[in-house]
Amino acid sequence: MDKLGLKKILRESLFLSLGRDKSSFSKEEITSKIEDIFESLEKERQIIISDKDREILTSEIINDLLGWGPLQKLIEDEEVTEIMVNGPYQVYAERKGKKFLTEVKFDNEQHLRYIIEKMIRPTGRRVDESFPYVDFSLEDGSRVNVILPPLSVEGPTLTIRKFLKRIESLEDLINLGTLDEKMAHFLKACIKAKINMIFSGATGVGKTTTLEVLSSYIEPSERIITIEDALELHLRQKHVVRLLTRAPNVEGKGEVAIRDLFINTLRMRPSRIILGEIRGQEALDFLQALNSGHRGILAVIHASSPEDVVSRLETMVFYSGVNLPIWAIRRQITQGLEVVVQQEQLVDGSRKVTRISEIVDLDSEDNIIIKDLFSFAQEEITPQGEVRGFFSPTGVLPTFLSKFDKMGVKVPKELFEPNKKS
Repeated sequence: MDKLGLKKILRESLFLSLGRDKSSFSKEEITSKIEDIFESLEKERQIIISDKDREILTSEIINDLLGWGPLQKLIEDEEVTEIMVNGPYQVYAERKGKKFLTEVKFDNEQHLRYIIEKMIRPTGRRVDESFPYVDFSLEDGSRVNVILPPLSVEGPTLTIRKFLKRIESLEDLINLGTLDEKMAHFLKACIKAKINMIFSGATGVGKTTTLEVLSSYIEPSERIITIEDALELHLRQKHVVRLLTRAPNVEGKGEVAIRDLFINTLRMRPSRIILGEIRGQEALDFLQALNSGHRGILAVIHASSPEDVVSRLETMVFYSGVNLPIWAIRRQITQGLEVVVQQEQLVDGSRKVTRISEIVDLDSEDNIIIKDLFSFAQEEITPQGEVRGFFSPTGVLPTFLSKFDKMGVKVPKELFEPNKKS
């Protein structure tokens, strides 16, 4: 009998033995029951199973019942940051910024769907033929995306962006080479002084991680409201209200979008608003909030540069259905948004803050003036593929320096002097 056939018999026998509430059994209890089934198979059906095969089958079945099946080892590997499942027989992972094909495989498509259903069940969300794709978060904060056939041709596709527990402070980001001490000092000061900031970059470059680390410097007395479409932010303060979007039901009703939550948030007396991602019509409400006295708003956006951030905000406001001239939209951007933190993943897999830019003002032709305050300059790629370069202030002083003084936050002008290369 082949391994899959044997595993099927074991699983069916075990499910009958455990009953409906399988999660209430410990690993030791399940292992004991599996051993009993092995003994029964040998005595009653003369199926001889080697000790090695017993160990492998026991581990696989326990992972199916108590963990995430074949993905469990990748989930537990702290160096793996992302897992990409392209159907049941192809699983990629990312370690230290490099993607590679793993040896992990599911038994078949049904096995993969079982693990997907197990992941999504506690969230109250659904994914099926009528709603063939979904975003949600695991209990540990890892972000998950699922897309099913026929939209995904090769079978169910599962992408897991793991929550990195080891990154907890600016010192951690400095040690990882994400930014340097001067950048960290400035960004921490921006949080303390309630500067409005957007964190920009492509998927998986570390935007949300940087935002989350910086948010730890928000005063505990402040009322923080977060808005997300999948729970990803884990703030340390106690006075935090977490709002989550809701997908429509089977009749297409009951949807609660980011824009709906954002509008309601303004009535909840927030000290801070953190927007998990700006992606649509809520851009208009975001800009209006920036211009109506709300300070220290933090948000994430997918954009390739600070200039692209501005362009995307303009486009999203147009899609909101409001007939505003372009100069009026740009005026709202320059009067409300102050700093863009741009992150990138470089060719060696490292993630860095490549630009910290100020949204300054409009020029005489109503174009938005953007000035870099800090940047990362790439110098070379070594024969080993490592990117070498340096962080440095640009020498430009932010026009909002007085806001630091007003909030009692010390930011010396020397912080913005360009570094002297050794």
